[in-house]
Amino acid sequence: MPGYKAHLAGGMALTAGGIAVSIYKGWYNFDVLEISALLFIGSLAALFPDVDTDSKGQNLFYFLLLSLDISLMIKKYYKWSAILGFMAMLPPLGRHRGWTHTLWAMILVPSPIIVLPVIFYKAPLIKVLPFYLAATIGYLSHLILDRKFM
Repeated sequence: MPGYKAHLAGGMALTAGGIAVSIYKGWYNFDVLEISALLFIGSLAALFPDVDTDSKGQNLFYFLLLSLDISLMIKKYYKWSAILGFMAMLPPLGRHRGWTHTLWAMILVPSPIIVLPVIFYKAPLIKVLPFYLAATIGYLSHLILDRKFM
């Protein structure tokens, strides 16, 4: 079973592939900051399914999440900080390799990335879609590496 380093690398590789295809096909024209954010989100999502167990992946995931949450609070994005905190509490609600290792979780867990900006900030769907897709692709990489499809 792959460890956190493999999941991190897999999430980054699959997300980078998605970004490359999007740019090649002309679907999106990302700047360097957006590409960095997409890779960060894809990598974080690749770690998410294992945050329900005590591991190095869990420690790294929550360290990155804490860093992001503090940044949101410093920038006075309190709504986003609260949403992120709420989402961080969900993984311990199940057993390891339980709900976090399902296709429906892969689709639903990242959904706040797309739903909340549209509801709270009236963000255009086309602007937030790449971030949702990066999270979904990163999550998918975890399921593939854990052989959930074989």
